[in-house]
Amino acid sequence: MRRAQVTRNTLETQININLNLDGTGKSVLETGVPFLDHMLDQIARHGMIDLEIAAKGDLHIDAHHTVEDIGITFGQAFTKTVGDKKGLRRYGHAYVPLDEALSRVVIDLSGRPGLVFNVDFVRARIGDFDVDLIREFFQGFTNHGLITLHIDNISGKNAHHQAETVFKAFGRALRMAIEHDSAASGIIPSTKGTL
Repeated sequence: MRRAQVTRNTLETQININLNLDGTGKSVLETGVPFLDHMLDQIARHGMIDLEIAAKGDLHIDAHHTVEDIGITFGQAFTKTVGDKKGLRRYGHAYVPLDEALSRVVIDLSGRPGLVFNVDFVRARIGDFDVDLIREFFQGFTNHGLITLHIDNISGKNAHHQAETVFKAFGRALRMAIEHDSAASGIIPSTKGTL
């Protein structure tokens, strides 16, 4: 089983994450940011990973540090679980619709952090949640998960739908990238011999 537990403690946040890449889509989420919990649940369910996150942050200021640091810690846990990436597909992609919204996410377990984020939200907030923090979450995950990640919202007139298609597509693309490739068992999927 590909499992990891990571704790991150700073003056701004205290975060504990348990990740199982060979899970069944279960999540236990206590971030203090309800909309983020809803989005993280999409990653777990559609990525078929088990994800437990307990976070306390300086929410009296705003949710920025909490959301960003959860992305960082999740990325660190992910790096631990994938190891040397032998026998994995490496690449994953998904298109996910929700009513009028459609998003595409493409992932490369490249070992090099890079984020391309093309999402023009139709409004700045979803309830109390600042949509700018979605990019911050994915930037933190990308930097510490050591992946190349392209996120494109192709259409959408409802910000909640836009966000949800992004997180669902990310879960689906991640699921594909971390799958074992029976044709390449024990082989690192790179001509360099390392990722």
